[in-house]
Amino acid sequence: MNARSLASGLSYCGEVSAVRQTYYVFEGKKHYFVLTFSRTKPNAGNFNIVDVNAANYIAKIFAGKKAITSNDVLKNCKKPQYVSDSLKALNVLYSLVATNRAVIDTRFKGKQLKFNIK
Repeated sequence: MNARSLASGLSYCGEVSAVRQTYYVFEGKKHYFVLTFSRTKPNAGNFNIVDVNAANYIAKIFAGKKAITSNDVLKNCKKPQYVSDSLKALNVLYSLVATNRAVIDTRFKGKQLKFNIK
């Protein structure tokens, strides 16, 4: 990956308030950047890259489904190049929320988030 091409032309999509963190999502040409700041270290954070095609694929195969978890995405994704672990699946779901293609289902309490895909 070329950092210069990944970071060029980023536009803010939105933010997702999860259980412990707030995630900020930016869209590039072919990727979403899912960014969060450290709760313990000032001026530090973390980011993950989500392929736009991965987000589109997950939105399509789970369209209309409710109470979807990152483990559901991992189990049902037939393209391992898009989702190879539950953290990648979770970041895809965050990008869908930030782009208004999913919402966090607040009916459920607990550590594992559940999402409703539009």
